[in-house]
Amino acid sequence: MKIKRIELYQIDLPYSGGVYHLSGGRQYRSFDASIVRVIADNGLEGWGESTPFGSTWIASHALGARAGIAEIAPHLLGKDPRQVDRINEAMDSALVGHNHAKSAIDLACWDLFGKSVNLPVCELLGGSTGRRLPVISSIHADTPDAMRENVAKHREMGYLGHSVKIGSVDSEGGPVLDAERIKASLADQKPGEFFIVDANGGLTPEMALRVLRLLPAGLDFVLEAPCSTWRETQSLRQRCPVPIFIDELLQHEEDAIHVINHDVGDGLGLKISKVGGLTCARRHRDIGIAAGLSLSVQDTVGSDIVFASILHMGATIPEKNLRCLLDTRGMVSIQTAEFDAPIIDGGVIVPQKPGLGITVDQDLLGAPVAVWGN
Repeated sequence: MKIKRIELYQIDLPYSGGVYHLSGGRQYRSFDASIVRVIADNGLEGWGESTPFGSTWIASHALGARAGIAEIAPHLLGKDPRQVDRINEAMDSALVGHNHAKSAIDLACWDLFGKSVNLPVCELLGGSTGRRLPVISSIHADTPDAMRENVAKHREMGYLGHSVKIGSVDSEGGPVLDAERIKASLADQKPGEFFIVDANGGLTPEMALRVLRLLPAGLDFVLEAPCSTWRETQSLRQRCPVPIFIDELLQHEEDAIHVINHDVGDGLGLKISKVGGLTCARRHRDIGIAAGLSLSVQDTVGSDIVFASILHMGATIPEKNLRCLLDTRGMVSIQTAEFDAPIIDGGVIVPQKPGLGITVDQDLLGAPVAVWGN
């Protein structure tokens, strides 16, 4: 089997909540998705997606993703898409870095691989645990009352976990406001619920410590991506009374090793496109499990195609290590594909269909913006 043709599509994914507020005054109303179709010489096809969280989250942006795909795609024609490690080596040879550009192609190759052997991707990644996997909501920074209501709304929808955004600068309310946001979001916490308090790198150690010291005892949560640098995170780690998850700083395998060697965190926020796709995410998974770290499987944002990749990866992680999956479907108002994974009893089960198990709405995508091969 050889890659005969690669097609690139673009679609805007409006945020389902109107305006998404993040630390540092960042705002998002829509997300620019790049979707890739890889077609093999036997007629089989695979789909992948990369949707950066704007251009101010990490060093990634939608135009860069498409430019990177254009740089890489010609070098993959004629290669076997099932050889995912060889595909990744070819992408790295064609373009240094730019994980977000490589992710869409990598997902498409895994989708095609699974279809070629009539197996779900999770079975190729090591095998599904067969259990229902807890999903987590994404609660953007807002007033404390609004965030409490948003958590309640998602609880009613079946979510067992919630990622609560903080990171207010002093002019917005600073640590006092963030502490109120946390207290309000966790006010109605139910047994078995899991809370991430996520600053997206928006706090200094001093600000983070002030937030934590304003909280009452007994609140059960983990602190994700409190600071933007390794030095700041390590400084906070030495004095932090709650578990720390690493997210934005985790982009390469050596980053995961750094977390372990320097005991910087207790868990990894594994985002598929941030690390370059399922091939690299598989390595992060194995490093984390070997070190006894907790894992949340997420992505920056994305449609049904992205969520399918999250679910297949999450299905392979032992129960004691897996904390939650981010359901990106709930963050956007457009459905790009059919994917039979409803939230039932607080979780989802990976469908036992070949590949990623998705049926992409090609009419919605329209014509490709670029094509390589024939």
